[in-house]
Amino acid sequence: MTSDDTTPAPEGIRLQKALANAGVASRRVIEQYIVEGRIRVNGRTVTELGTRIDPENDLIDVDGTAVQLDVSKRYVMLNKPTGVVSTMKDENGRPDLRRFTKDWPERLYNVGRLDAETSGLLILTNDGDLAHVLAHPSFGVTKVYIAKVEGRVTAQTIATLTRGIELEDGPIAADKARLLDSSGDSSLVELTLHSGRNRIVRRMMAAVGHPVIDLVRRQFGPLHLGTLPVGKARELTKIERGALLTLSRQDSRENE
Repeated sequence: MTSDDTTPAPEGIRLQKALANAGVASRRVIEQYIVEGRIRVNGRTVTELGTRIDPENDLIDVDGTAVQLDVSKRYVMLNKPTGVVSTMKDENGRPDLRRFTKDWPERLYNVGRLDAETSGLLILTNDGDLAHVLAHPSFGVTKVYIAKVEGRVTAQTIATLTRGIELEDGPIAADKARLLDSSGDSSLVELTLHSGRNRIVRRMMAAVGHPVIDLVRRQFGPLHLGTLPVGKARELTKIERGALLTLSRQDSRENE
């Protein structure tokens, strides 16, 4: 190279290096993925080994699953206990979410809310774009709840929940509903909803004559609470992050 060579340095970094740094696979394996057309950059399949990307702005997926390249983003699952309000600082001094975020240096925020009496899966993150997609009602991300309710729920009541009922703020129908158990003076009902309306499960069950005794959110989009104990938080696994990012990117494109 001569001293007056003004050829600019290539922008970005090689795709295989970025994906190897993200822990997807070794560079050699990723190069094979590129040749096989298994990797997309911003929705377009790439097959050139010299492809360069901007890790901060480009969206990459492998076999249709999104890859997290921005390591500054944090994704945490919390099994929220009852008695805790879904905010980072409660003006009334009630127990809030700050106690569950102290182990992470980033400033995390909750995605959506669970009312104080409801326990279960809550996502904490510093990824504002993802939080917007997951929390906004227009994107219709599904949630699964297990409700212990008063009385013996019948098959007819389950059918009513999926057919739809009228509430004070408009009609609502469960995407799915099933009776898990009915014994004594209470029942267990599983409800799948994509609505983000306030206290919707409690209001639906009260409307069909079965007020909620206890309510747990077991699933949010592709994430399952699993065996995470109440009051504990953990980072999402690489597979969970991929599933969550894939969902958020698909939904954001569909709603553009």
